[in-house]
Amino acid sequence: MDLEVMLPGGESVPSLGQGTWQMAETGSRRAREIDALRLGVELGMTLIDTAEMYGEGAAEQLVAEALAGQRDRLFLVSKVYPHNASRQGVVQACERSLRRLKTDRLDLYLLHWRGGVPLAETVAGFEDLRRAGKIRHWGVSNFDTDDMKELLRIPQGTNCATNQVLYNVNRRGPEFDLIPWMQNHRIPLMAYSPIEQGRLPASGILESIGRKHGASPFQIALAWLLHQPGMIAIPKASSAEHVRDNHRALEIRLDSDDLEAIDSEFPPPRRKRPLEMI
Repeated sequence: MDLEVMLPGGESVPSLGQGTWQMAETGSRRAREIDALRLGVELGMTLIDTAEMYGEGAAEQLVAEALAGQRDRLFLVSKVYPHNASRQGVVQACERSLRRLKTDRLDLYLLHWRGGVPLAETVAGFEDLRRAGKIRHWGVSNFDTDDMKELLRIPQGTNCATNQVLYNVNRRGPEFDLIPWMQNHRIPLMAYSPIEQGRLPASGILESIGRKHGASPFQIALAWLLHQPGMIAIPKASSAEHVRDNHRALEIRLDSDDLEAIDSEFPPPRRKRPLEMI
């Protein structure tokens, strides 16, 4: 299992990061969420994913509070709404995110999903931001194979650093054509909701493999994802205990019997499926 994944430009990032979707939505949880993010960074989970959509900027503000004084240790990722992704709009949205995050730059900036703005316009805005030093890399999210092919035909579209999509042991549709295409183009996939927000079955094959490895079903599901090359996982953890549980997945080594058993209960796709989103 690789602890780091290489971006197309040659920079390495942690294969296991931290998501922030649905954080900063309940005041009573704030201190616990901040502690969780800080612990994750201490454990090496320094890739932090957020978005202007999450709590309408509140998650970005939470990240700023949690990780003040640690900017140089972090690989910060945020995302722009599609309706803000015109050439000028993406610049303005990025500047708002930078203010909320209290930083002068993003390490990676993603188009959250496709909207009505032409991709070429969004890419031009991303490149403007990159030349200005406000972002270091850019990418996309929720792009299916045809979307990626279209993106790479756009001038400077080949600068795309990643595609963040819904992918886990129970949602294996991207394996049919998207993941092979991305691997062929050496673009890593960033998997959101890698344990289905805790809704994966707690019994069955994941549980039995977990007993073998002294791990929970969710740790097995995360280890299964991290076992794959060029894969970045960004589970959300809103407590220190949950952070430690996620980090433990890096130590689990699944063998061929484990992988075959997982395939038997969660079969890989045999046909093209539309890309799923939640």
